Amino acid sequence: MNKNRTSSLAIIAALSVALLSGCEPPSLSGLLSSESNGQPAGEGTQATTVEPNKEETTRPQRATLAETIKDVDGVPTVTNATDLSVVVNKQRALPGDYIPPDLVEPNVPFPFDEKVEKRLLRAEAAQALEELFAKAKTEGIELYAVSGYRSYKTQKSLYETYVRTQGAEHAAAYSAVPGKSEHQTGLAMDVSGHDASTRLEESFGETPEGLWLAANCADSGFVIRYLKGKEDTTGYAYEPWHLRYVGKEMAKEIMAGGLTLEDYFSEAAIARK
Repeated sequence: MNKNRTSSLAIIAALSVALLSGCEPPSLSGLLSSESNGQPAGEGTQATTVEPNKEETTRPQRATLAETIKDVDGVPTVTNATDLSVVVNKQRALPGDYIPPDLVEPNVPFPFDEKVEKRLLRAEAAQALEELFAKAKTEGIELYAVSGYRSYKTQKSLYETYVRTQGAEHAAAYSAVPGKSEHQTGLAMDVSGHDASTRLEESFGETPEGLWLAANCADSGFVIRYLKGKEDTTGYAYEPWHLRYVGKEMAKEIMAGGLTLEDYFSEAAIARK
């Protein structure tokens, strides 16, 4: 019998059976494809590979600085206070009553014994700090955690002390007004080496510990937040001791590019235009 006639009869038979049984009739295109090359469906055929949508596989766009700020009683206030990527600076305040939700004490050395709030960090940052200090130790680098979380109340007292003892200009360069300190996020930690004479001093950046941190902190998700030469961008003097946790992916991009957080999110904004 003619091959094409045989295929046609098979299709008609399949449709007839479906209609008589009350079932939904099979797709005509499916029947035709099953008869292609004289092979029944499911035999000798290959599954079609669906290519992933490129837009679905690319990294999601990060919010720009303008998208994470709102006016609260005349104060520009961040809307993403709990995000690891939150940007807090002289123009961007935390909510007035903000307290990080998951503060813990990292298991790292401190140069003091008192059980005070500056020992604390948010849980993910604390774990990352432990990883960073452990790596440093294996490479002969001795680090100490000096100052982490600061509440609004503590920052207010510290800033007022700076103004009273060292003047408003010095306070503005090295300390934040209450509500605008990264330390209140629970994601920042000031660190030092064994030599107390370089603790919280610019000279720390030239010590073996300071140089090691700059080269290795991103591997554990930290950045040197206040870079030399970026004072106009960050609003603060160079602080080689001030680590800020942002997560490994972002930290590596920022440190490799010599960027500040402000630079990073400005570049993201430009890329979206």
